[in-house]
Amino acid sequence: MNYQETLEFLFTSAPMFQNVGAGAYKEGLSTTKKLDEHFGHPHRSYHTIHVGGTNGKGSVSHTLAAILQSAGFRVGLYTSPHLADFRERIRVNGVPISEERVIRFVAEERSFFEPLHPSFFELTTALAFAYFEEEKADVAVVEVGLGGRLDCTNVISPLLSVITNISLDHTQFLGETLAQIAREKAGIIKENTPVVIGEMLPETRTVFLRKAQRKNAPLFFAEEERRVVATKVNREGGMRYDTSEYGEIAAALGGACQVKNTATILTAIAHLPLHITKRISAECVRKGFAEVMQLTGLTGRWQCLQQAPLVICDTGHNRDAWRYLSRQLKELPCSTLHIVFGVCADKDLLPILELLPQKATYYFTQPSVERALPAHLLREQAVREGLNGRAYPSVGEAYRKALEEADADSAIFVGGSSFVVADLLRDMTKEENKR
Repeated sequence: MNYQETLEFLFTSAPMFQNVGAGAYKEGLSTTKKLDEHFGHPHRSYHTIHVGGTNGKGSVSHTLAAILQSAGFRVGLYTSPHLADFRERIRVNGVPISEERVIRFVAEERSFFEPLHPSFFELTTALAFAYFEEEKADVAVVEVGLGGRLDCTNVISPLLSVITNISLDHTQFLGETLAQIAREKAGIIKENTPVVIGEMLPETRTVFLRKAQRKNAPLFFAEEERRVVATKVNREGGMRYDTSEYGEIAAALGGACQVKNTATILTAIAHLPLHITKRISAECVRKGFAEVMQLTGLTGRWQCLQQAPLVICDTGHNRDAWRYLSRQLKELPCSTLHIVFGVCADKDLLPILELLPQKATYYFTQPSVERALPAHLLREQAVREGLNGRAYPSVGEAYRKALEEADADSAIFVGGSSFVVADLLRDMTKEENKR
């Protein structure tokens, strides 16, 4: 099989959560442990940092990896979902795993894993851990897929666990309340292993304190350590932070949500073991924040794609993310605001619609995944909430119409789902390749 045939095999034989949702979710770690044993527990050959939470774990994971790379470590990075290409999920020093290695993994291991009927994420995790060992990684930053306690990344014994925040998402799997979700996320807290909590809520604080106490795990709340003193937006759309340890940091990632992410990252660095932190200079920290996209390939976080009209995309996809995004959209300096918007059918839509700006023209659409809510149904619900616009069958068509109707002083935002952003970036790449 070639690369595309190999991906097709993976996507069809082990359904991918980002495509089909609940049908791909597999509770428990029994299959993961069998895969892990088969590959010889490869994650034991390098250090790991485990990053969970509802929102922000991608930005935190990528930035931690960028800082560690800047300090001279060979860094594995495992994240999800991918936007344009499966290989984005598995990187070493920012370089995606090769197509050949993905092909070889399936060809060599298919006879073992097929009888196990693993999920797509279980297979991908096994590949990532084995690949990092092959590539002689010093440390791997591992992002939790879903939840924590039963997530298949939870076989690792990390140097540090990080939980960015807790909000209501994937409630059908993790629980209906913040406390219930926090208990699932707290499942990554390990015995005698420090844990950093990015955002503290009254409903979740006690959950983390009790779990850390049971595990004898040192617990640190980023909000209490006050490592970020002041913030401001820079001209390029990123952020500038005045910090207690590193002075001023210019960060490439923009958006109000990055303030809490930055506090989480700085707290995490401070509580890594000495043999790691002694190699991380202030310059390494500044470089990691400033060059995270170049160093790790991160995309889709309040990403500016063009000027005149201003085009921004963001992968925020739940109510907590839209608390920040809605405010940022209202503050954009533009004559008119155009929003290309699509969601997955399993999202709790009403709390998101209530946060969307009323003063905007909407281009309701649907991403190219089975989980997508059809554009006409999305529009029907949105209109009832006072949001006006038309429905379009694809992200590309919706975006082209927004470009056509916007003027040079307008702003266009594309988002609602990671998969909407993925479709946009894929379309833009295809257009660039044609030129």
